[in-house]
Amino acid sequence: MDWQPLDFEKPIFELERRLQDLKSHSTKHDVDLGSAVKELEAKLRETRRHIYSNLTAWQRVQIARHSQRPFALDYIERCFTNWIELHGDRRFADDRAMPCGVAMLGTQRCVVITHQKGRNTKENVMRNFGCAHPEGYRKALRLMRLGEKFGMPVISLIDTPGAFPGIGSEERHISEAIAVNLREMMKLRVPVIAAVIGEGGSGGALGIGVADHVLIFENAYYSVISPEACSAILWRDRRHAAEAAEALKLTAQNLLRLEVVDEIVPEPQGGAHRDHDSAGANLGEALRRNLERISQIPIPKLLENRYQKFRRLGVFAEVKTVTVSARS
Repeated sequence: MDWQPLDFEKPIFELERRLQDLKSHSTKHDVDLGSAVKELEAKLRETRRHIYSNLTAWQRVQIARHSQRPFALDYIERCFTNWIELHGDRRFADDRAMPCGVAMLGTQRCVVITHQKGRNTKENVMRNFGCAHPEGYRKALRLMRLGEKFGMPVISLIDTPGAFPGIGSEERHISEAIAVNLREMMKLRVPVIAAVIGEGGSGGALGIGVADHVLIFENAYYSVISPEACSAILWRDRRHAAEAAEALKLTAQNLLRLEVVDEIVPEPQGGAHRDHDSAGANLGEALRRNLERISQIPIPKLLENRYQKFRRLGVFAEVKTVTVSARS
């Protein structure tokens, strides 16, 4: 797969192209260009280090949305075995934006709930651009209850701009479907782990995000609203999306500090789209490690911990400062 650089990655792309040309010229004409190659390689390493260690919130959003980034089914292929997809909510239809099923994570059989995007127009139309309908969330809940019945932990892989806001979705009560999932996930008597692997947009993400442990990839984001929509509301202009992204504190680093998520999963340098296998290995290791730990907690304690975890969100203490003037 050819790398498709983002705007801020173009200096890296240009250096890589020049390095490849230099190596090709050296091989083709049997010319020793070793010193020039080493110099360019050093410059490339420094440029990568400088760019990727100083990413803005908006740049991380762009990486999270990269069309070549691994999607949920890519991670299922790399992290799980014996994947069996189950279809339908038993009420209306099967939502292709939310593939769900059972699979083995190491030696543990799990229920796996996901959002799935497409890589081209045809796939995106089929997957509805990763935006699920109410039947998707009802299918997810059906499988979570199945997991609870048979003692299977629940793993959710979140990657959506948000739930689908169309007329049909509203007619079939998308807000009710998400609200029921929030309530029922809080009460599930099995371990639940959620991982934000790309975009974590609004209630569409939270509808499968109530978990005992929430992971997030280094360049993923999790937010109540997209930067563009926030910009349109506050500035009445979508061109302020970069400023909105900074204000929303939606990056993995900010979310960990605010205790919205519990752990950051590292990505290969430049983002998960540069190396699918390494990203999959990192996610698989984090899922297995945390599932083993959480599975040791008694269910009553697990439920209490889950409840307290979400009760703490958004609780802040105001500190009143008093200025004391020195007497003359």
